[in-house]
Amino acid sequence: MAQTDSTRTTAGKQPADKKPSRKHSEKISARQRIQEAQRLERLAAERRRRIVVAVSVVAVLALAGGTTLAISAAGDGKSSADSAAGEPTALVVPANATGPDGTVITYGKADAPHTLQVFEDFRCPVCRTFESTNGETVKTLTDDGTVKVDYHLAAFLDKNLGGKGSRTALAAVGAALNEGVDKFKQYHDVLYANQPEEHEDGFGSVNHLLDLAEQVPGLKTDAFVKAVTERTYAPWAAKVAAAFNDSGVTGTPTVKLDGKPITLFSANRPVTPEQFTAQVKQAAGLQ
Repeated sequence: MAQTDSTRTTAGKQPADKKPSRKHSEKISARQRIQEAQRLERLAAERRRRIVVAVSVVAVLALAGGTTLAISAAGDGKSSADSAAGEPTALVVPANATGPDGTVITYGKADAPHTLQVFEDFRCPVCRTFESTNGETVKTLTDDGTVKVDYHLAAFLDKNLGGKGSRTALAAVGAALNEGVDKFKQYHDVLYANQPEEHEDGFGSVNHLLDLAEQVPGLKTDAFVKAVTERTYAPWAAKVAAAFNDSGVTGTPTVKLDGKPITLFSANRPVTPEQFTAQVKQAAGLQ
């Protein structure tokens, strides 16, 4: 009986030196491939999540009054590939630029008693929300002499989202400013009205920017087309973006009246034109 038990036990064991079958090896290999594919998908999903978080943070920070697509605006989004692609290096400051080293664009009457500082990035979708809701209000306050507007423009979303749309649009805006402050303002408004989805680098196309310029009467001169095509104001755009980075403002849009922050969103909704106007007048001591 003991011998029979021993025989049964031995028969139930697989010899230690027996190699796995080819079918068994293929199963292991297939499982490893699946695991590797799952790992790569998890990494890709994490990268996508980080982008979504960077964009979704606008809803979380909206109540602070200065909404942002990126908490850190370090770097202007310019890559070393630009130089390799023949990016111009000579700094040409457009006519009508103001502020330190010509990095500010001032719109309105020079003797206006108050200054509204507007910090924006042309690829920022929340900036478009601000412009579509209160852009006309800003224009009204400027045209009636209550304020003049200092535009401080950024390009950090190129770094956050990839591409070159922010700085290409900013360079084109320099060409518009060179034609006149009114031409700048009209082109500025056209760009926001035609802003592509934030993950689409639509403003990275010079031809698209030239097409949009046709919506501004008298803007598309030979000089403007040449400056946009040759990216004459790209070094100036980089300087403007760097000035934004050094401003201490960490997100766009941010609006201040004589240095006092203006709330742009309440309960995750843009403030109304009436609310915006009331804040500006209160900060200016007009009510």
